[in-house]
Amino acid sequence: MSEHGDHERTAAVSRETSETTIEVTLAIDGDGESEVDTGIGFFDHMLEALAKHGLFDLTVRCDGDLEIDDHHTVEDVAICLGEAFEAALGDKRGIRRYADRRVPLDEAVAAVVVDVAGRPHYEFEGEFSQERIGGFTSVMADHFAMSLAHNAGLTLHVAVERGDNAHHEVEALFKALARALDDATRIDERRGDTPSTKGTL
Repeated sequence: MSEHGDHERTAAVSRETSETTIEVTLAIDGDGESEVDTGIGFFDHMLEALAKHGLFDLTVRCDGDLEIDDHHTVEDVAICLGEAFEAALGDKRGIRRYADRRVPLDEAVAAVVVDVAGRPHYEFEGEFSQERIGGFTSVMADHFAMSLAHNAGLTLHVAVERGDNAHHEVEALFKALARALDDATRIDERRGDTPSTKGTL
């Protein structure tokens, strides 16, 4: 586990509502290891991809109201993961802050531009070619990214640029998000301060 200054970049977040019970742990400077159980197979696969391609160590346990649909589970996991990123990053001293990644998966291409600025803002362009991927509603990928941005303090622009298979489109989105977050949260050893003219993020 890497450290920067006195702050080890890890966090644990739990959340319990009438709709979900969730526990998340995150290590930003990890090896891409994950243990994920949300009750939605495809969503588990996407969170595992987020950890693997972002080199984050991640555990997610969620017991949600899947008898209704997948909305609360996906949204609340994103909320907890966003809170974990914000807590783990601390004062963000020395991070690269900005990143821009495009990732292809067969015919699909997704792009993510991020600023880890503490200024929540989200934009999405594109659409998904099929409504569902197993037990996962395709548009929840957009909602996941939005909820993550708002709770992690990210300015996040996401685009599904092309594709005709929703599985590929969503997976490209998650992998682009992973690579962008890895780049933006990485420590730039040339920086000993917070990357802002204001002196804080």
